[in-house]
Amino acid sequence: MAELHPAIARVTDRIIEKSRASRSRYVALMERESGRTPDRRQIACSNLAHAIAASGNDKAAIADPQTPNLAIVTAYNDMLSAHQPYGRYPEQMKLFAREVGATMQVAGGTPAMCDGVTQGQDGMELSLFSRDAIAMAGAVALSHEVFDGMAMLGICDKIVPGLLIAALRFGHMGCVFIPSGPMPSGISNKEKQKTRQLYAEGKVDRDALLDSENASYHAPGTCTFFGTANSNQMMMEMMGLHMPGAAFVAPNTALRTQLTRAAVHRLAQISQRGSDPRPLYRCVDEKAVVNAIVGLMATGGSTNHALHIPAFARAAGIIVDWSDMEEISHTVPLLARIYPNGSGDVNHFHAAGGMGYVIRELLDAGLAHDDILTIGGQSLRDQAAEPVLDDEVLTWRQPPERSGDDAMLRPVREPFQNDGGMRLLSGNLGRATIKISAVAPEHWTIEAPCRVFDTQRAVADAFKAGDLEQDTVVVVRFQGPRANGMPELHKLTPVLGILQDRGFKVALVTDGRMSGASGKVPAAIHCTPEAKDGGPLSRLRDGDVIRVDAVTGVLSTTADLASRTPAEAPPPSEGVGREIFSIMRAGADGAEQGASAMLSAAGL
Repeated sequence: MAELHPAIARVTDRIIEKSRASRSRYVALMERESGRTPDRRQIACSNLAHAIAASGNDKAAIADPQTPNLAIVTAYNDMLSAHQPYGRYPEQMKLFAREVGATMQVAGGTPAMCDGVTQGQDGMELSLFSRDAIAMAGAVALSHEVFDGMAMLGICDKIVPGLLIAALRFGHMGCVFIPSGPMPSGISNKEKQKTRQLYAEGKVDRDALLDSENASYHAPGTCTFFGTANSNQMMMEMMGLHMPGAAFVAPNTALRTQLTRAAVHRLAQISQRGSDPRPLYRCVDEKAVVNAIVGLMATGGSTNHALHIPAFARAAGIIVDWSDMEEISHTVPLLARIYPNGSGDVNHFHAAGGMGYVIRELLDAGLAHDDILTIGGQSLRDQAAEPVLDDEVLTWRQPPERSGDDAMLRPVREPFQNDGGMRLLSGNLGRATIKISAVAPEHWTIEAPCRVFDTQRAVADAFKAGDLEQDTVVVVRFQGPRANGMPELHKLTPVLGILQDRGFKVALVTDGRMSGASGKVPAAIHCTPEAKDGGPLSRLRDGDVIRVDAVTGVLSTTADLASRTPAEAPPPSEGVGREIFSIMRAGADGAEQGASAMLSAAGL
């Protein structure tokens, strides 16, 4: 067993120390909740009758307090490809539960919106706060106190973090996350990206663009690029909250069905009434959170987790900030290049060795904590396994000794780069994050006059008018959580990519978001304090020289910002429900804390 790398140990110890008081309060709450969870025989008969009225032949079993009764919290809808397979899961899972003397009930559903559908649209302004809504919906589902364990069905962007926040507040119970897997690979990512740029330049029409997109996003399952959704699945593996190797097995296959069956059987065992109780609060500790960060850096995952990791960690009483994440990034080498960081997608990654290979490499190099309590084994090393069917029986084998594709997956001794590619920038423009794993080194440092915009649409208009044909730092402000809900700014990616391809030095600076799909243009994102609160971006003017330096970690301007009056934020927008999320915007805390109104209001 390799000795833990001193930097990983140092960051972990720092997180433990600064979380000491809040973690102690959380653990005490979970122990209290575990002690007060009612025996179902002690629940008032009227209450229990309501809970089992529609349960048919399971009524007697649910009423028996010795029977594990397991909650299903589902983010099913059939508009979202990743979640469409979940429609048939509950009935299957109930059968699987009966096989081991347990019962299951659908406790409730949560929203599941898709950033891929709403990007560039008004509805994107609800996206980040849907995480809080999902967490609250999950809490409502679990509040009936007739459950001994919880199965969380969710995959995509805000959905897994929201479900995890909810589950952690019921962390006295056992919990398993159950994915449904990625869709089959479509057209090559390079071909898709080329068509998008041609459309942005007006060289192909909308029909050609739609044909290209349909050839990419074409079937049930998760989108196959390594954005937030697949980064979520990677992190659930790194934290031991999946059955080993479950993340990237295709939907609607025999192996996927058997993994779901195994997850239900295991949940019955680790539930409060099971033979091997493993409450979630014991599984998700400081070491597990550090493992999530390590995995993010090793695989070049989504920058959205600079928001989500601090948020779900807070729900477990754990305090994490961007300095912790950066130190881990400087320590952990990049082992995977998955689109948009490389040419292959998550299916190719899985075929090359996938998460089992990554986990084993990290453990053998002392870069992850092995001594965490996983749902399926005794340590993280038990997650370093590849599920297979042997004569229709689910079993696990060791991951391959060598990568099946060294253009996509490499060992620690021969990484793609020596760090994880996520950096912290700071200076007189505040603090921001930048992901450089997909950015060529010659673009890591840019100093140029800026152009200041308040919307991404205004950037597109300036591009079409030819006003950005120069070295420039594009600033898009009033995109933070308190201003408009911090939408993704994906519409900027083709525009900025074209300018860079034309030979201009280009960078983006924003208090908004750009996920793991952001690509090859350097982007200083999540700037905090945000412009809405009078942050530095609100004082910038066209022509101010900005330096974005991912080598030295600098985000600064030569302008005298202190002498200027902050620009006024645009008025709040209405339509597509944005007005009813005003309480979320007003109460949101900063990006580095996780940009959550709910956690802030709860004092977490």
